[in-house]
Amino acid sequence: MEPAQRIRNAVATVSALRESATKNPALGTAVTEVKRIQSLRFSGTYADLLHGTQYREAARFFLKELYSEGDYSDRDAQFSRIAGALQRLLPHHAVATAVALAELHVLTEQLDHDMAVAWLGIVGSAATKTPAAHYIAAWRNVGRRESRMLQLDGVLGIGRELQRLTRTPGLRLMLKVMRGPASAAGLASLQQFLETGFDTFASISRQSGGVKGFLELIEHRETALISQLFDMNTESCEAELAQVLGGAT
Repeated sequence: MEPAQRIRNAVATVSALRESATKNPALGTAVTEVKRIQSLRFSGTYADLLHGTQYREAARFFLKELYSEGDYSDRDAQFSRIAGALQRLLPHHAVATAVALAELHVLTEQLDHDMAVAWLGIVGSAATKTPAAHYIAAWRNVGRRESRMLQLDGVLGIGRELQRLTRTPGLRLMLKVMRGPASAAGLASLQQFLETGFDTFASISRQSGGVKGFLELIEHRETALISQLFDMNTESCEAELAQVLGGAT
């Protein structure tokens, strides 16, 4: 399948999931809560990076663009509208990054949707009164360990692709030239993602082992978290997650 069609298909799937949540206010609220907890969890897990110096911008980029509770509908619509142009005009690696982001977004939205459905199905007993306990119960109800690992692989893959883009001759200049036309065409969100991603990874690429070190930290911590949420004793897992969520504030 052509890259442009893969992007359009991904955006259509995400839009359908969002529409189902919009039509069911309770489900929409649950989706929002799941995303809120996940954003807080990322902020807590990577508090040292977010408040440090070496990887601060990279961590902020991942939090905003991949783990945020924000609304990406504008960026998604822009991706869909110019999917054909991306395929024709951008270097192969840039197109691959756009496809990877779109398809990662689908998997993330599907998992969040399944979590929200499970969230609504959990009886508000004493065992699930805290957000951490409720989240763990929903996570284990959904299962899909392989999908969680695929999601992590997708995040790491985008990081590696962004690093490769920083080595593409003339791409930064091309992005700068695109800024005005992109804004005029209503593509500001997409333009901002591309420029911020490029600049962030260009910056840490200049450090010795910068991108490799950052992605290894992500891989290690996220793999440990996935194992914890699936396998750890429930009470211990709740205490650990509650501490991480508290560390985000």
